[in-house]
Amino acid sequence: MVTSHMIFDGSCFICRDLLPSKPNIRLVLMSATIDAERFSQYFGGCPVIRVPGFTYPVKTFYLEDILSILKSNENNHLESASRLVTSENILLSEEYRAVIDDTITLAWSNDEYEPLLDLVTAEVGFNILDFQHSTTGVTPLMVFAKKGRVGELCMTLSLGADYSLQDNDGATALEWAERENQKEAAEILKKHMEKQVANTEQKECLLDQYLANVNSELVDFVLIEKLLKKICTDSTDGAILVFLTGWDDIQRTIERLKRNSFFSDASKFLLLALHSKVPSIEQKKVFERPPPGCRKIVLSTNIAESSITIDDVVYVINSGRMKEKSYDPSINVSTLLSSWISKASAKQRAGRAGRCQPGICYHLYSKIKEASFLDFQVPEVRRMPLEELCLQIKILDPARKIGEFLEKLLDPPATQSVTNAISILEELGALSPDEELTELGNKLGSFPVHPVLTKMLLFAILLNCLDPALTLACVSSYRDPFNQPMDPIEKKKAISAKLELASLYGGHGDQLAVIAAFECWKIAQEKGQGASFCSRYYLSPGIMKMVSRMRKKFLSELYRKRFIPKDGPCCSLNAHDPGIRNAVLLAGFYPMVGKLPLNKRGQKGIVETAGGVKVRLTSSSSNYMLASDGSEPLIIFDEIIRGDAGLLVKNCSVIGPLPLLLLAKEIMVAPCEEDDKNKGGTAPEFSGKDTEDDNEVHKHKDSPVGQTIMSSPSNIVKVVVDRWLTFESTALDVAQICCLRERFSSATLFKIRNSFGTQSKIADDSIQSVARILSYDGLSGIPSTLKYKNQQTSETSAPEAEQSELVREKGTSSQDFCLTSLMQQYHSQNCMRHQGDEEPHHGVKESKSAKPHHGSKTSKSRKLHHGGKASGSMKRDKSDQPGYCHKQLPPSELTIPKCI
Repeated sequence: MVTSHMIFDGSCFICRDLLPSKPNIRLVLMSATIDAERFSQYFGGCPVIRVPGFTYPVKTFYLEDILSILKSNENNHLESASRLVTSENILLSEEYRAVIDDTITLAWSNDEYEPLLDLVTAEVGFNILDFQHSTTGVTPLMVFAKKGRVGELCMTLSLGADYSLQDNDGATALEWAERENQKEAAEILKKHMEKQVANTEQKECLLDQYLANVNSELVDFVLIEKLLKKICTDSTDGAILVFLTGWDDIQRTIERLKRNSFFSDASKFLLLALHSKVPSIEQKKVFERPPPGCRKIVLSTNIAESSITIDDVVYVINSGRMKEKSYDPSINVSTLLSSWISKASAKQRAGRAGRCQPGICYHLYSKIKEASFLDFQVPEVRRMPLEELCLQIKILDPARKIGEFLEKLLDPPATQSVTNAISILEELGALSPDEELTELGNKLGSFPVHPVLTKMLLFAILLNCLDPALTLACVSSYRDPFNQPMDPIEKKKAISAKLELASLYGGHGDQLAVIAAFECWKIAQEKGQGASFCSRYYLSPGIMKMVSRMRKKFLSELYRKRFIPKDGPCCSLNAHDPGIRNAVLLAGFYPMVGKLPLNKRGQKGIVETAGGVKVRLTSSSSNYMLASDGSEPLIIFDEIIRGDAGLLVKNCSVIGPLPLLLLAKEIMVAPCEEDDKNKGGTAPEFSGKDTEDDNEVHKHKDSPVGQTIMSSPSNIVKVVVDRWLTFESTALDVAQICCLRERFSSATLFKIRNSFGTQSKIADDSIQSVARILSYDGLSGIPSTLKYKNQQTSETSAPEAEQSELVREKGTSSQDFCLTSLMQQYHSQNCMRHQGDEEPHHGVKESKSAKPHHGSKTSKSRKLHHGGKASGSMKRDKSDQPGYCHKQLPPSELTIPKCI
């Protein structure tokens, strides 16, 4: 995982301090691209061992060379590509170096030229044209210049020998020819140098003209297209690997090539994309050799930079750009922007052409530009959020300040990044205001995922809704399982498949689609239909299997940490309750809350976030075309990413206001604006923050403000959540919500301080009250006017059992029927498991006559007492579980505040 690299940075510091006191420990750091000298200095000058590896020679062309090649009608740049390589591209063994040294010495001293000519002209897989004698620094070109061997001199120059190299005395090949009075050889060298200077001036002129008309910060698709055509025209064999920044660039390049008549013949050109979103069966095609007469062109991100080898690649086109996820501490937003690669990455990309045979690399940037590249990529500890690392630091060394620890790393992060991470951990309750580790923080840090995801898991355990939370935690820690087809028609089908999956949970959401996808896949896998299901719903089988393994590992870890009993399924009795499930989603992604503005002509995929900032949903989101003609629905999302197209949100789900009101960090209550006008002024607001002692509503009940606002239960008041989301409700309902917040917070704190299995009637009753209210009213407030473009109003608010019938009435396809049957089988298995008499610790049967009224106002018979306990006798028997929703009990009377 990404965070493992950051934890490695912290571990290096710990190991460095540990080594002096533990002399028996041997620490070995190994990497192909590590900055070995810096690490050696960091560890007190430890030894560096370099293990040479064999690579074939790779000829490198830069932008100025490429422009000259494209202007020329000749194909001579490909004739001797297998020979042209700089000395840094190959590491020769000491024995072979000694052989070459002896060969040069024989020609230099004894006029024995045949062995040297054999080496220069031999197809040995590497080049010795610019090899310099270990003692004297003499090259083969210098030997032929000194001896006046004109024929051999011309041949060596034509092969690309460097005439500017100097021996250990500072003499060049020209100076040796002049010193030995070899006039003809000297004249040949001078003319060659003049021609090269002229070519250099021409290249510089072409480069200046190009940079004056093209933005070098963007990928030039026209140049790539021309270069591909030139390579394919001048050669017939060898696959071509093109490095691009991301999925959009890959799609754009493939579409452009398909429109070109030269590449449109599929029997002559095989265009393949290599990206993490491409299905695994498509990814495997890049390793297969095409049939004779067909040229393979692979367009890839930096996934092909070092982790894989395509053995038939001969040509590499390196755009020099990449999209790297980073973190901007100044605005506390993740970024995914296109940027220049490092010198180490450029060397890795060029090496892809020389893994199995000599090759050529075309860099789409100039030599001067490459000189400005960083030597190595910026360490992740300096470009990623630090919450998980900071929490691990406090667990490892509770007495030390986080900032003091991080300052001693090899690459200390920015101070603002550390400050932001500490603030987030304080908001989570993991750290106290004086940076002390709390009991909750100790729990959050003991699990191998981000602290926010751990908090979601703990919340899900309390509400008996662990199964969906576990799936989301695994997917968030690993990768999104949905593939992204390149074909426009297939892309629409993939989005429709995602919508079908989300609809099974009766909602609009990418997270709901992920949960449904895993549950259906699990049933399909048991029936031997897993691969078919993944193909039908555009899922990656490899990712689904990995998520399944991760879930088992996480369950085992939860049991080992005593968060759950050994029988894990008993913590998922409410896994298919939409209201409770949405609350769990909010717990996992809060404070990433936004709202979808009212449907406006021409606007789609817009989300308004805190502070009025508007961001755009990516087109891959199932809610991209979602709109509402009524009130503005609330959504939760995973993160805001600043990309090349602005601020983006990738995944989101629609939620109701009740989970937010119960779990938000801060709520404030004030009179409605109409009341303010009638009184000729504005009454100050008062807060309803979570506290561990008294309810904030009660704090202010004796104040003039509190008396004004809460004087009558029927008063209409304004509720402001996190200082930007505004709701309207009655004073009574707000008081009940504040009581529930306090009771639930206290119950949660009790469960954290004690074992999760510890029984407490007050805590368990509080949790069960919240669970029942979420079950009946968790989806209330979601607009019934939600719809997708060119679709009818969605049945989001319908119960899940009714949702399947609604889908059937509309006329389902075979895919819909397959999906629905899988879910029905999953539900029936869970019901049998939860209702069996042999497992008394599971939940009780659900009354068939009792149906929660999601999305509708509650009946007048429903009543909620202050303190959060639902009315009606609650029979606590051996089958009761804290947080389990007994739907046969009378629900509460609670009108959900309306978002304004």
